[in-house]
Amino acid sequence: MALLVFSLTYVVAAVIYALVNVLAVGERARSFKAVSAGFLSPLGIISALFVAYTASQVWADAEKAKAEIDRGASALRSVVILATTFPKDLEVQLRGLIHRYIADAATQEWAMMANRTANLRAIPGVLAEAMQATLALSPGSEGQKTAQREMAAAFGTALDARRQRITISPSQVNPLKWLYLILPAVCALIAIALVHSDNRLASMIAMGIFGTGVTASIAHDRPFTGEISVRPYPLLQVMPDIGS
Repeated sequence: MALLVFSLTYVVAAVIYALVNVLAVGERARSFKAVSAGFLSPLGIISALFVAYTASQVWADAEKAKAEIDRGASALRSVVILATTFPKDLEVQLRGLIHRYIADAATQEWAMMANRTANLRAIPGVLAEAMQATLALSPGSEGQKTAQREMAAAFGTALDARRQRITISPSQVNPLKWLYLILPAVCALIAIALVHSDNRLASMIAMGIFGTGVTASIAHDRPFTGEISVRPYPLLQVMPDIGS
């Protein structure tokens, strides 16, 4: 995706560069050169403001997704620890269910979130089974009663964290925001080409630098897609053998 965006940007810049240089002859060349270089500063500022405005949503979505993954992983880690207060067979059962849930989330659910096809219609069967097993316990001491309550609450937290990250997964920047960002950038490229119409090398360098800077800001807009997407590492750390 990033490669496609960079390629499109350089193609647009090359077309603008070529068109301006073809038209920069005779009287038009003098008119192009009359465009003040001071015109570039406000255009650059406008582009920077729209980049910041657009990037703020992307960063907020990614940070919220990371926070929910951390919250879910912390809740499941609490269950693993608290389960040691109960008989060994129950501890093994709960650890196995949590192991299955994390493995399914990392291998199947993450791919669905990346494709924006994940939904909340189905509750993970393994977490529901783990919750039912926890509620069916007959605690033999006050410590086990406390552990049971905490485990049930932790499973509820894990389910809520899953719901939140799935809700975030289809989010992306509104196309209208991209339009607001792209139009000033294109205008800035045109202005650069006009100002440097008498110096082709300077024009290419300036347009290349500006185009690269803008494109680097818009090449990623989905929290679970791409090379810098949010990963399930906190969940995998609950059961390290899954990632081994």
